[in-house]
Amino acid sequence: MPRPAKIRSVGVMIFEDFQLLDAAGPISAFEMPMRGVSPPPYSLQIIAPEAGPVRSSSGAIMMAEAMPAKPAYDTLVIAGGSGTRTVMRDERVQAFVRAAMKSARRVASVCSGAYVLAQAGVLDGKRCTTHWRRTPDFRERYPLALLEPDRIYTRDGKIWTSAGITAGIDLALALIADDLGEEVARKSAQELVVYHRRPGGQSQFSALLDIERTEGRFTQLLGWARERLDEGLAVEALAAQANMSPRNFARAFAAETGVTPAKAVERLRLEAARERVEHSAEPVECIAREVGFGDPERMRRAFVRAFGQPPQALRRLARV
Repeated sequence: MPRPAKIRSVGVMIFEDFQLLDAAGPISAFEMPMRGVSPPPYSLQIIAPEAGPVRSSSGAIMMAEAMPAKPAYDTLVIAGGSGTRTVMRDERVQAFVRAAMKSARRVASVCSGAYVLAQAGVLDGKRCTTHWRRTPDFRERYPLALLEPDRIYTRDGKIWTSAGITAGIDLALALIADDLGEEVARKSAQELVVYHRRPGGQSQFSALLDIERTEGRFTQLLGWARERLDEGLAVEALAAQANMSPRNFARAFAAETGVTPAKAVERLRLEAARERVEHSAEPVECIAREVGFGDPERMRRAFVRAFGQPPQALRRLARV
């Protein structure tokens, strides 16, 4: 007789003021391979420090069961949200996370849920990520965690962490692929109408364009740089345009935007290059030269870092 299919238990932890999509995104992803399958590959349980209705930061409510005294999950996923500031200090939650680390095959967090893991001490010496906006605070609080702030998700042994909000779907799809294979993960992504499953090493690029927020001190400078991408745009040139010394400019720019001037320029070039790669037939060599990368190999490496794929692959995807 064939062996019965394995049912993997998934616990999703929420708390007051959790970010709704941090929980609903992974829950929906895990639902996809369960549809029409008997027995289903997953069983889902929503848990919280206290049983009952749990209000999200948006005001929407999700029902939860109380955290079990002894966690027995295959996978535990911890949502993020503004409520992490409170729940991460709950000693019951810390004890629960430590117990789950011993009993679960995998423990994962979405967005600022990484704070709950870090506060319990399980991220010390571990590669991890969280929402890019949390980077300075997270590093200050948890210097022993090996934070990789510009990644969609990370995996270090049994610990998986993801960036902000929608990245939780990417994380869940990666967990599904790890369990059931890439084909099931691909079909799940199609059911979710996700453009494609982003690799973990892809940059949190689209969110980081927030460096150009309207009230930002350097918004006009970034607009000026965007019009001159084919020029050198070294820190000295940017500083001169901002009427600042290079040293003071570099320090102030990083403090304001969260990235170095060189990284900001690279992202402006990536933004311009990707638009042309996906919506024109221009040779990649020409695009690389005109947006300031110089040679196509340098642009290819930047694309792989930021998008997880080289320019030619993104061009093919754009034409599907």
